[in-house]
Amino acid sequence: MRITRVETFAVPPRWLFCRIETDSGLVGWGEPVIEGRAQTVRTAVGELAEQFLIGADPLRIEDHWQLMTKGSFYRGGPVLSSAVAGLDQALWDLAGKAYEAPAHQLLGGPVRERVRAYCWVGGDEPAAVRDQATAQVEAGFTAVKMNASGRTDRLPTTAALDAIARRAEAAREALGPEGDFAVDFHGRLTTAGARRALDVLEPYGPLFVEEPVLPEYTHLIGQVTGSTTVPVATGERLFSRTQMLPALQAGVAVIQPDLSHAGGLSEARRIASLAETFDVLVAPHCPLGPLALAASLQLAFCTPNFLIQEQSIGIHYHSGAELLDYVLDREVFRFHEGHLLRPTGPGLGVTIDERAVREADGTAADWHNPTWRHPDGSFAEW
Repeated sequence: MRITRVETFAVPPRWLFCRIETDSGLVGWGEPVIEGRAQTVRTAVGELAEQFLIGADPLRIEDHWQLMTKGSFYRGGPVLSSAVAGLDQALWDLAGKAYEAPAHQLLGGPVRERVRAYCWVGGDEPAAVRDQATAQVEAGFTAVKMNASGRTDRLPTTAALDAIARRAEAAREALGPEGDFAVDFHGRLTTAGARRALDVLEPYGPLFVEEPVLPEYTHLIGQVTGSTTVPVATGERLFSRTQMLPALQAGVAVIQPDLSHAGGLSEARRIASLAETFDVLVAPHCPLGPLALAASLQLAFCTPNFLIQEQSIGIHYHSGAELLDYVLDREVFRFHEGHLLRPTGPGLGVTIDERAVREADGTAADWHNPTWRHPDGSFAEW
């Protein structure tokens, strides 16, 4: 069996899919994308496919991963890592179909039969947070995640800290003592600001606080973890084991590899194993499409130190398409009391609606993350 063609499809709302075809007729699908840089990643996928994959045996997954990540003098970074990630997902999807088994079965077999998932809730005011969290509880979910705040100074004021606390209080009231909420800072605070913010969150018992500092300041995150009992999470903007290692050494409680950014299922599996040696849990980052979520679930079902799964079904910022628009077997992504059941289909366990994908290719509007400035005119970092 040989790879004969690799195609990519840019689809709404902001996703990129890839399709690997073989001379046997078997096909594998993956999701290589950087949000806001889909066309750049699309070019990288084409270059990697032409250099390393066309004409090759698709079942040599590890060899392909090594070549794609280390076969060039310049390597790494979000664009190349994401291109590799989607191709790696597609190769595991293809291998599962060749062996007629789910990818998690090829990775050692399941360690659980269902995985807990959480939903995003929006709202700047406590009442809105409370209403949206209550709606998710009524829908059967036991966990939500929310932004800590909107635009804020990197060293938050007393008023800003109070607003963070009131939003957390509203979430706790809606979820009760049995539910969980996580808080995402998107790296908007300084190390000192993060310590102050975690102090006000501590009484409300968040499941974890995500990315309290920017990834380039991972060498400082130990100052945050050492100052609080609140579990600290990071990793969505770290793309390899070597980038994750300083965060693990600094005492984070949860690591969050993104399977469409951090080298795919192959590298995320190794990141999870590395995290296990630090007694750290894994919560895959996944605000993306159906293939990214399917790959994340394959990791979740074979990973003993898995915690909880992010997913974007029904998320507020999708525009033009939804995750389920591109799959034929929607039952795979049906929630059962806030959990997803173990997929038993081959490969990534999901059947892509190829016709819908081909029709949608090229119709996505160019998406870029919002940017803003502080009142003094200075640029506000993410």
